Amino acid sequence: MDKNMLADLDGLPEEDKIKMATMIDQLQIRDSLRMYNSLVERCFTDCIDNFQRKSLTKQEETCVRRCAEKFLKHSMRVGMRFAELNQGAATSD
Repeated sequence: MDKNMLADLDGLPEEDKIKMATMIDQLQIRDSLRMYNSLVERCFTDCIDNFQRKSLTKQEETCVRRCAEKFLKHSMRVGMRFAELNQGAATSD
C-alpha cells in the first residue's frame, strides 16, 4: 500500500487505520485482478482464431506477446499520467 495513503489516515484511531489499510489493499488487489482479466480477455479475443491445437501457434504466441506488452505499457502510461495529475492537484491546494 502507498505510504502517502497511510499518512492521510494519521488523525484516525488505530482500529480505523487498520480497517482503511485493509480496504485499500483489497481495492488494489481487485484492480490488479481486473487489469489481468481485461488483458487476458482482450488478447485472447484479438489473437486466438481457432481451437485446432492445444498449444498456441507461433503466430498466436507472437500476437499475444505483443498484445500483452502494449496493454501493460498503456496501463503504466495511464498510471503515470494519473500520478502526475494527482501530484499537480496536491501541490495546487
